[in-house]
Amino acid sequence: MSLPQVFALSCVEVIGDFALKEYANKGGLSYLAIGIGGYIGVVGLLITALEGSTVLMVNGAWDGVSTIIESLAAYLILGERFDSYLQYVGLILIIFGLFLLKVPWSKIKKP
Repeated sequence: MSLPQVFALSCVEVIGDFALKEYANKGGLSYLAIGIGGYIGVVGLLITALEGSTVLMVNGAWDGVSTIIESLAAYLILGERFDSYLQYVGLILIIFGLFLLKVPWSKIKKP
């Protein structure tokens, strides 16, 4: 597992999430198809990320990166906002947690 893999996994998840949100609120088979396609992509990328890594590390990194990316997208694209400044502090703590996980930048090949 590497940070770019987790980033790609999270971006594909955001696409699936946003499409399924649109489907849930407005309907439309195209939104449903994009959402399902996004989650098929998530499965493929998750399998790749788990190769040579642990569920503990992949899940922790994925959850953190996904939260940051999806929060930024919701803030910038959807115009969503938190009710309290402490919620933004929570996002900063998630970023700090990702540094503590020491997610590698490139995939480590095991012999």
